[in-house]
Amino acid sequence: MKTSSVSNEKKKGNDGKSRHSNGNAAKVPVDRSAPAPLTRRNFLGSVGGVATLAIAAGSIPLEPLFDEKHSVVGAAVVDYQPAARAAASHNYRTSTAKDDHINVGVQPDNGDTLSFTDFSGSFSKGLQHDGLGVPNAASWLSLKYALQSGRHSDYEKIIVGTPGGGPNSKLNGPQACVAFDLEGLDSHAVVIPPAPSVASAQTAAEAIEHYWGALLADIPFTQFTQYPTNSLVAQAVADMNQLSGLKGNNQYPFPVTPQNLFRGQFFEGDGNVLGPYISQFLVQPTFFGAQPLSQQYQTFLPVGGGGTNFMTSVNEYQTVQNGGDSGRQLGFDSTFRFVRNGRDLAAYTHVDVLYQAYFVAFLVLAGMGAPPNPGNPYIHSAAEKAFATLGGPDVAGSIAEIATRALKASWFHKWIVNMRLRPEEYGALVHAKLMNTKPFPQAAGALHKDVSQSAALPIIFSTYGSYLLPQAFPEGSPTHPCYPTGHGTVGG
Repeated sequence: MKTSSVSNEKKKGNDGKSRHSNGNAAKVPVDRSAPAPLTRRNFLGSVGGVATLAIAAGSIPLEPLFDEKHSVVGAAVVDYQPAARAAASHNYRTSTAKDDHINVGVQPDNGDTLSFTDFSGSFSKGLQHDGLGVPNAASWLSLKYALQSGRHSDYEKIIVGTPGGGPNSKLNGPQACVAFDLEGLDSHAVVIPPAPSVASAQTAAEAIEHYWGALLADIPFTQFTQYPTNSLVAQAVADMNQLSGLKGNNQYPFPVTPQNLFRGQFFEGDGNVLGPYISQFLVQPTFFGAQPLSQQYQTFLPVGGGGTNFMTSVNEYQTVQNGGDSGRQLGFDSTFRFVRNGRDLAAYTHVDVLYQAYFVAFLVLAGMGAPPNPGNPYIHSAAEKAFATLGGPDVAGSIAEIATRALKASWFHKWIVNMRLRPEEYGALVHAKLMNTKPFPQAAGALHKDVSQSAALPIIFSTYGSYLLPQAFPEGSPTHPCYPTGHGTVGG
């Protein structure tokens, strides 16, 4: 039986020494006329990309690629059964797919699309509008038809407000709502409650919280917690304690105090309101490998200090709502800063990578040596440690991997089930209601009374001359519906 020179060269060099010895071994002359030792790296490197993949898949034999004496390939170091492995993998994937085959039925919406036949209670940003808060019916229905058919050609026929216009002249990836995935539950099988109605007390409470958030965007959080003497903070607290949508709602700490203002919770006593106002994961310096991360950010200048709010006039609002460009620009602080206030958080979320906050949190935990889950089976192993499974690389990769799956589920509920309008669109309804604009949006007449009674609105009107919700960015919100939140869904 012919023995491959490959295997001979792999075992020993010309001096009889193992080629797997350490780097201190003496160098020996190389006979350039002899065939070079074949290694995995120079083999794959010489073949080329497409052929490399084909060889790895087993679709190209090795013989034609090399001289005969280099074509014998040895067996794997450790014996294994490829056929059994392939069958086990198929069975595992099939059983997992069967487990995830769930039909939850048609998920309920909040009824706003049926209640308000002018579509004023639904998301419409980027479409054509007939007036403040009133989308053009043909434009809105062209979007609905595309969502219903799922055909790319129908998406291309959506009647947008300003073709080729501003940064929001295109809708934000609605086709993701019908995209399939090969891992986990199908996006259409993920169940959440329907969005609160535009006429509900909860939506009113959320809107008033947004108004106060805009008014307090430049107030340092230290004036909420350490030195709660700011009069505007005190007004916000008093006003929000009157909101019926907060009373008995476990998503909000109640009563509202300066220390828990704008903070949320999953249930009472869950720990969300403990500790500093800003998460230490946004503050503590860490490393991305050898690259230091200071956790200082490029922020926006404050109102009155070179910065401004946007979309506070009806003309500017309608330009942006129709997908146009207002022509206005952000003012950036020349000094990088730690997060101090709401405007800094807005600057962070404006351009953050989808899973950035959670990945940096992982880096902070890893850098401080936080222990793994006590159920990790590698903890008590005497011979191995976690790495590709249940170790650092697994965690780092999973944070990114789950992000798109979370978005697909979120996009299904955003575009197919709920079509909930953005906070700025709700602000347009508030302005329409209080100013009795024409054409009058049907949804404006149904807004909860808590809105018109809020102490925030007179301050907004005296400052901007409208009741529109001030925006931190020239383009306002992204062009996808509001519920559920994209950032929040990825965050879990």
